[in-house]
Amino acid sequence: VQPVESGGGSVQPGGSLGLSCAASGYTDGIRCMGWFRQAPGKLREGVARYSPVDSSTYIDASVKERFAISQDNAKNTVDLQMNSLKPEDTAMYYCAANMVSCSWLSTWAYWGQGTQVTVS
Repeated sequence: VQPVESGGGSVQPGGSLGLSCAASGYTDGIRCMGWFRQAPGKLREGVARYSPVDSSTYIDASVKERFAISQDNAKNTVDLQMNSLKPEDTAMYYCAANMVSCSWLSTWAYWGQGTQVTVS
């Protein structure tokens, strides 16, 4: 399984960006797709996740009012829509696939290369 992110870039505070994650390979075995981010000098954190098993979603409380995650069936991607962006949202954003569960604590075995989001 190989996730590939797209859609990062630079935006002014208050702006919006959409990220997409396309997974290739044994996608039938995927139990969860997640978006993570890591800012310079900080630990990586989970932002949002989507389960193709039951179409459930989860958004971290820190971004819940501004971010949304969804699956685009036409493009076969899992998308992260980010609105009202703040400078503290600046980070490298990663897409990952989990073959076991949707828990942040389980093994996210497959990772994309990341896409940079800069808010300034």
